[in-house]
Amino acid sequence: MDAILACSPAALMLSLKVAGVVLLLFLVAGIGLGYALSRPFPLRGLVDGLVSLPLVFPPIAIGFFLLLLLGRYGLIGGPLHAATGWDLVFSFPGLVLAAFIAGLPLVVKPIQSAIKGSACELVEASYTLGKGRLATLVLVLIPAVRGSIIAGLTLGVGRSFGEVGITLMLGGNIIGSTETLSLAIYNSVLDGDFTCATRLSLLLGAVSLGLFALLRRLGRL
Repeated sequence: MDAILACSPAALMLSLKVAGVVLLLFLVAGIGLGYALSRPFPLRGLVDGLVSLPLVFPPIAIGFFLLLLLGRYGLIGGPLHAATGWDLVFSFPGLVLAAFIAGLPLVVKPIQSAIKGSACELVEASYTLGKGRLATLVLVLIPAVRGSIIAGLTLGVGRSFGEVGITLMLGGNIIGSTETLSLAIYNSVLDGDFTCATRLSLLLGAVSLGLFALLRRLGRL
């Protein structure tokens, strides 16, 4: 373990920080969007398509479009920089946004499917008994789809550890600042340091196997 940490300890700590923040974001946005997309509302197809986009669209292309949108001279990033002097890209929030977008569909889809299935009747029964939306969400829905929530969070966080394409565009791959574990592997290969690249890849592999074992335990695979 010491040999792995010696390769790029800052990148490992940064990846853990990003994973911690996106876990909290997934917990709120994943459950909220999964619940919302299981119910009819205007423009549901558009929202569903945007959430699912990272599953079918190349990550590097998504990152490029986000860079055009959120960069210092972008449609959103330009006015934001002019008003506050703050840049989203090439910063820690940029890394969090990249990991969040990449992993969001893996969190939302299992929850959405579970709610549309067995939990749908429980929700209708709760409404029939006079429970409000918040009470139904907290007391009925979340306990009913608890396994799918945990499985989705596991997949989403796992995806955040391995994300490269969007992260490269929004994070900038600045060593010591925005270099995540995946980018450290990429940089080690570019530098010809295959020993560190191998050690870091084994660490990511161990994380993936741990997440897979957790999913098997939950009975989701």
